[in-house]
Amino acid sequence: MQLRTMKLYAATTRRVLPRASRLGREERLVFVVGSPRSGTTFLAGAIGGLAGFVDLGEVAPLKGAVPALYGNSEAAARIRTILNRVRRLGFVTGLRAVEQTPEVAFVLKDALRAFPEAKALHIVRDGRDAVCSLLERGWLAADRSGADDARLPYGARARFWVEPERMEEFEHASEATRAAWAWRRYVSSARSVDERVLEIRYEALAGSHDAVAAHLGVPDGQVRDVLAAAHTESIARFREDLTAEQLADVEREAGPLLRELGYE
Repeated sequence: MQLRTMKLYAATTRRVLPRASRLGREERLVFVVGSPRSGTTFLAGAIGGLAGFVDLGEVAPLKGAVPALYGNSEAAARIRTILNRVRRLGFVTGLRAVEQTPEVAFVLKDALRAFPEAKALHIVRDGRDAVCSLLERGWLAADRSGADDARLPYGARARFWVEPERMEEFEHASEATRAAWAWRRYVSSARSVDERVLEIRYEALAGSHDAVAAHLGVPDGQVRDVLAAAHTESIARFREDLTAEQLADVEREAGPLLRELGYE
């Protein structure tokens, strides 16, 4: 194993070691997917904190591998290898692991094939609010340097999920357009998988406890308690945070999907 890869595994293992308490063969993983800045971290942390679960966070080796796994016939086998290795290293193979890497949306069908007993939760947020948060982070800004925890660089470069014929367009688009583009592609990819996936809305997360509990097969009361902490302060922030020009960019790139989802 290369040194860089070892460091990625070490980062994830450090996160789960405090929960190391049970060995076994638990196959009912939970994949939490959604566009970046859509509540995946909160949702995965809430579910991962339940008895019998463990939040793996964003598994860096998997996040770093997704670009090469996208459209790869061996993706399912590779996903299983990565996640089982992380679980073994963290001594949590007997717990229901919750994986929250947003990019798994692009290989979700493969992830569910890798673990036939797994379930997925797809959290959807109003794309205009997601754009606000992405602009705030600056991950897609043309002048942004650096890289994320999986060593994937920030900036305006075209990611693996950009349509091949539009890569140059992406790199020369406005930052708001790129953010809306990202939201559209992540959400569309996750929604293309129907089996074993529950779609829930960021704006109604606390009220989704019964559906989430039923989907995962856990007591409703436990899920209700952890989702009650979901905040609503940032809902519809786009009305104040986005300029008319930015809203027009979002509409051009993601308008049809926004309307399909009921975000008027």
